[in-house]
Amino acid sequence: MKLAAIDIGSNAARLLITDVFLSKRKQPEFIKSNLIRVPLRLGFDVFDTGEISEERAGRLISTMKAYRNLLDAYDIKHLKACATSAMRDARNSKEIIKKVKKETGIDIEIISGDVEAALIYETHIAEGLEKDVLYLYIDVGGGSTEITFFLNEKVIFKQSFNIGTIRLLKQQVKEEQWEEMKDTIKAQVKDAKKVMGIGSGGNINKVFSLSKRKEGRPLPLMLLRDFYKEMSSLNLQERMSAYKLREDRADVIIPALLIYINVLKWGGAEEILVPKIGLADGLTHALYDEVIKSLE
Repeated sequence: MKLAAIDIGSNAARLLITDVFLSKRKQPEFIKSNLIRVPLRLGFDVFDTGEISEERAGRLISTMKAYRNLLDAYDIKHLKACATSAMRDARNSKEIIKKVKKETGIDIEIISGDVEAALIYETHIAEGLEKDVLYLYIDVGGGSTEITFFLNEKVIFKQSFNIGTIRLLKQQVKEEQWEEMKDTIKAQVKDAKKVMGIGSGGNINKVFSLSKRKEGRPLPLMLLRDFYKEMSSLNLQERMSAYKLREDRADVIIPALLIYINVLKWGGAEEILVPKIGLADGLTHALYDEVIKSLE
């Protein structure tokens, strides 16, 4: 079975195409066959003006048309497309979604921060984690950060905060918002014996790649601090050159590191696992469940 998920974030849009088959244990196995990312940067308009500009809306529609062609080429019958923080905040998101539907046939659903956080659970990330360890899942995007706590394979708390990389670049995050996030995290971890971070998002994936760590090995908080210090000392062009980063990664990676560092520090976690999953993976798992139910 081939499935596809589209995640339209504040920084980029992603199309994930996945093959799903049943293993010998009759459990679904998800094999990623293609991931196409386009840096639309919708948040740069929305967090400034409250709406998506005509130029960026045109680029979004062009991207969806390209995705439509790929979906047809891969013969995809099942698709789930969602938009997050920037589209949530944009005054003109409904008319853009109507235009996308008319020109491509793709239905885009704008999801809340809580739904975004809940979709992480769809990846079955909690399965197989250590018992009695409180896992602090951090998903950093351009417009928001989703925090989810897992204990003994169950979600015990989740919340979305309007603290994201683009909002920080635009200096649109107030001190009170940081304080709310800090107080919320500290309240959840006060009785925990051990806290371990889990990170998702393009920025932490890039940091993991730069670290040259083996797959499955956690990144120490100290290493994130070192990267933050080193990268912050360079200007944008120097950062792009030194770390071989695209411009649309080189500018947001520093605010992303700041979010991860703060959340881990407030949570009392010294390490963070980077399983290289994201919202598109959660959408794919949710879509698989929907397809299976429709066949029953």
